[in-house]
Amino acid sequence: MPRLREVPRAEVTDELILFFYDHLFAPDRDPAVDHGTATGTPGDWWTVFAQSPDVFRHAVKGFQLYRNAELDPVLRELGQCRAGWARGSQFVFSQHCKQMRALGMPEEKIEAIPQWQTADCYSPLERAVLAYTDGLVLDGGRVADGIFDVLKRHLSDKEILQLTYITCMYEMHATMSRALRVEFDDRPEPVVEVAAPEGYGDRDIAADLTGG
Repeated sequence: MPRLREVPRAEVTDELILFFYDHLFAPDRDPAVDHGTATGTPGDWWTVFAQSPDVFRHAVKGFQLYRNAELDPVLRELGQCRAGWARGSQFVFSQHCKQMRALGMPEEKIEAIPQWQTADCYSPLERAVLAYTDGLVLDGGRVADGIFDVLKRHLSDKEILQLTYITCMYEMHATMSRALRVEFDDRPEPVVEVAAPEGYGDRDIAADLTGG
């Protein structure tokens, strides 16, 4: 379950939230109880964000950037998908793998995103987009001039701004999804102590390693 309460249909008065409840689920379904969207997600991103209509509206408005963006949608999705993987969000990564497939991206390129640095299936521009995404997500915006030079050779300033904004927006979504444990990021912490063998007691492993 997500860490925040899901808002049931009966409590929703905001017209935009109701529109998405109807559009993504069905007018006769309560998505806070009857989970499941067409893409296979539980759908609890929507019911959790419904806690604040202002936040919901702001987040959904961000998706509208796609409509008038000049940026090639394949490059957009490449950045979003890599951002999801780099930030460790199974939700963002999975959803944008699906979207790249819908845009006709070869399966080889989708499968290579986790290890794009050693893959030879990407164009120079695609490699630059992936490297740029890593600079944004993994290096906090520190991007080498050589990466930016390749982007500038192929894209307009407006397209680079759109790529930057959308990629960073989806890093935010990836981070929030993990923190709130919504959708496919509703997973237990993978790094936990593995219990010692029975009878281990208070054995000093440092003494074992140093021969003390």
